[in-house]
Amino acid sequence: MVNIVSPGVYVIEKDISNYPATIDSTTVGVVGFADKGPTNEATLITSQERLVDIFGDPSEAVAGQGIVGSLEILEATNRLYYVRVASDSAKQASATIPLGVCPAVAVSACNLGKGKAVTIKLKVRDHLGVSGYDYEKTYSIPATGYDNQFNALAGIFGTDLDGLKVAAAFPFTTDPNGVKTPTATDTGKINGYIVGSAAGSGAALYVSASDAIFLPLDKSGATDGLTASLLKEVTVSGATIAVSDTNYLVETLYPGKGYNLGTTPDGAVSGNSIEVDPKGGPSFVVTLNDKGSTKESFKVSFLTQKNFLTDTINISEDNKVSDYIQGNMTENGSKANIDSIGSFADQASEILTAATVDMVSGTSTQTGANPRFIKLVQGTYALSGGDSGAPTSPAYIPEIIGDPAKKTGLYALDDDLLNLTVAVIPGLNDQAIQNALITLAETSQNFIACVSPPYQAQDSVQEAIDWSNGFSDERTAAINSSYAAIYWPWVKTFIPSLEEDRWLDPAIYGARQIAYTAAVSELWFAPAGFVRGRLTKPSQTQVALNQGDRDSLYSGGNAINPIVNFPQQGITIFGQRTSQRDPTALDRVNVRMLMIYIRKVLLLSTQRFAFEPNDSILWDKIEATVNPLLDDIKRRRGITEFAVICDETVNTPLRVDRNEVWCKILLKPTKAAEAVVFEVNVTSQSAKISG
Repeated sequence: MVNIVSPGVYVIEKDISNYPATIDSTTVGVVGFADKGPTNEATLITSQERLVDIFGDPSEAVAGQGIVGSLEILEATNRLYYVRVASDSAKQASATIPLGVCPAVAVSACNLGKGKAVTIKLKVRDHLGVSGYDYEKTYSIPATGYDNQFNALAGIFGTDLDGLKVAAAFPFTTDPNGVKTPTATDTGKINGYIVGSAAGSGAALYVSASDAIFLPLDKSGATDGLTASLLKEVTVSGATIAVSDTNYLVETLYPGKGYNLGTTPDGAVSGNSIEVDPKGGPSFVVTLNDKGSTKESFKVSFLTQKNFLTDTINISEDNKVSDYIQGNMTENGSKANIDSIGSFADQASEILTAATVDMVSGTSTQTGANPRFIKLVQGTYALSGGDSGAPTSPAYIPEIIGDPAKKTGLYALDDDLLNLTVAVIPGLNDQAIQNALITLAETSQNFIACVSPPYQAQDSVQEAIDWSNGFSDERTAAINSSYAAIYWPWVKTFIPSLEEDRWLDPAIYGARQIAYTAAVSELWFAPAGFVRGRLTKPSQTQVALNQGDRDSLYSGGNAINPIVNFPQQGITIFGQRTSQRDPTALDRVNVRMLMIYIRKVLLLSTQRFAFEPNDSILWDKIEATVNPLLDDIKRRRGITEFAVICDETVNTPLRVDRNEVWCKILLKPTKAAEAVVFEVNVTSQSAKISG
């Protein structure tokens, strides 16, 4: 409170506009294998297209049904988190791109004939042997000032040409031993290189001149007494650096065979490739193609720090400049860790040489190659060698479960920020995996786990019941939790990407209909029946269930939600039991979902009350926040009656002394009408019937 001392007008603002928070109640978590994408992290997926783009198409070679199950669920919600797991065999796809040296012609310090017109003709061939056009230009060198000669030379050999460009000339200096070294400084402007745009042994540069007398000059501009010669034409080729020495290794950010370049059974392009396109000057373009189309393109070079190759594309998974690839310079098979122009120049100068031609003598010489002459060699390079790390045997159990301390495997879902309401591990029905998921649901209290018996082992009602009660080879302990729901039998669905029918885990559709229910009505409505439980895509159930079968699955201590193929209404989830065996309100999915929702909203809405003075004013604020929340749920048919008590009756002196504030909530959840009964009484004609 402000202490007011002197007279005046004061404005004090207080925010007492507390109201319950709002949360998204349709978020599904899925754990499974995939052919590509991030591993051991919950990745937000908002559409089927994004799922396939990040994690790839469904594959029969990948264990489980994580991708196909997610595609089904995404038809009912636009918010899903996918956790991809992978074994130690997972490997990144890669491509080795060779480095090359651009062809360069050395223009010695010379007198081009002051004030005399000179004609220069250029021709370029790229690394793939494609010839460019001839480029001719007539220009005059100023009558005085040797410093202006190089400026005039560089001006005509510019980068404004389309197609196969000739790079701008680079100045160089000459040491006492006659070695020419390119430099970016203003030193030696009357010397220079004309550099071809493409690097590699297939690249070539043709230079011819007429009416040009080239005389060697010293730094002062005086001739050294050599006889003048008439230059006709010089030709120089580029060079490709041996892969065993130095190259650029491109790897996918994540492991998986889905990155390997290939074709699908219908002839479509799959996987990734890298395309290198030379440009004028020191730059070149690196393009990543995915499924035959461009996904990313980077204009890079070895010259400027702004777009230095490894800085631009990135060198690790943690520096995701590219969403697909990372790149590293390698030397003799090891990563060179070149992260600056200086270090690159130091390493490159030790192993690279460039062929150049002196325009005075026409002789070819080998000089130390500065990085300004180096580019990736032009071409298209297929990514290959990727492995998905998706085993097909129970060896995958440790990877799926993961490490709770490192938040890997299914424990990647253990994050309050994800705001999950339901989780499923489709097609991986091992007891250890299901138990771990159910335990996580119970301890986090954030979501309900959808599970089911394995397909091959359970082909009768009795076998499914035995499995749920822990009396089968596949399961030795009963499932008994209000945070789990069991669905059965399996259903057959046509999968377009596989172009075939496939038996799908019914837990997929349990999770799907929970999300669908939250999206079209309320989270606390029963995700079952002909209104919210009807499945339109499946065409067949593994087992045809009659009324007696459904009674056995759903009663007598059993807790399996049957999926029934009704003759006229179609395939429908016809149960909403949790796996809790005690007969309480929490033995129904709709009530469990209600309680998950209430807990999350209470946490979000009342966290700001922590560390406030623990007195009746605080208690009134808490009641004022919680009452509207429950009243809103009541109006939306989630509860029939409630009471909120936050006063001295629950906040005893002992609790206050322990720095605790308590609030008791009493509520009656709305029960679903699972059995609709009509009592039809037949009376005699003499009976009186009152309306």
